[in-house]
Amino acid sequence: MFKQIALTFFAILGITTTTNAQLAHEIGVIFGPVTFQSDYGQRHDFSTNVGNAGFGIGVIHYLNFSSGSYGGYFNEHFKIRSEISFNKLNFQHFGKWIEGKPSVTKEKLKAMSGKTTLLNIGSQLEFSPFIPIHDFENHVGSLYPYFTLGVMASYYNTEANSSLGPLGLVSTTPDKYLIPSDGHQYGFSTESGVTISALLGVGVHYKLNEMNDLIFEVRYQAFNSDWIDGLNTNRDLYKENKSNDSQVWFNLGYSHYLEF
Repeated sequence: MFKQIALTFFAILGITTTTNAQLAHEIGVIFGPVTFQSDYGQRHDFSTNVGNAGFGIGVIHYLNFSSGSYGGYFNEHFKIRSEISFNKLNFQHFGKWIEGKPSVTKEKLKAMSGKTTLLNIGSQLEFSPFIPIHDFENHVGSLYPYFTLGVMASYYNTEANSSLGPLGLVSTTPDKYLIPSDGHQYGFSTESGVTISALLGVGVHYKLNEMNDLIFEVRYQAFNSDWIDGLNTNRDLYKENKSNDSQVWFNLGYSHYLEF
């Protein structure tokens, strides 16, 4: 699976040498913390958002069409960004569902934990209405704020566990996770799979010098699946489970301009 994803990524980056005179390339890295909006814990709860978090790292490639002289609006305000990235996340239940007077259900929830790894590959369109690319590139210390929109394919591997014993037993599993859900025997799963996600982000490039930039970015990633974290209770019975999984990634990055 990894080999197929890697080959696809480099196919996306493949640009014929006959067009290099018209194109500008950058390559870089991004890294930073990730918060995951999952079925663990309480939605919109601070302790849940902080606790169900992880880390991400990625390799990025930028392509734009402003390598020569000043061009048209698209050439001066848009970049195409390709990316392959890796996320690792850990989950527990937080919030009101485990707080207050002790109960058997609360103890089962406290005992549950999960972990997920994600391998993402995809492309984004980066747009800055504020400054032409050439103006930014020619002024050290300048800022290039931008918006980004894109699509990712993600290979995920998730595990759901309990310190009380194997999940799927009445003695270890809260009742709502014992009910079949979305084609699965239970409302939890240890599995691998592939899903699609949409990206929406905002960020800024900072011009370090002629050939290097720093990148600061906040990005929202919405998955087309509710199994990324390994939990998905039956939505017909549990109306609080109304959204697919998503995550917010806070990135710090670096990019280097390539010369051909």
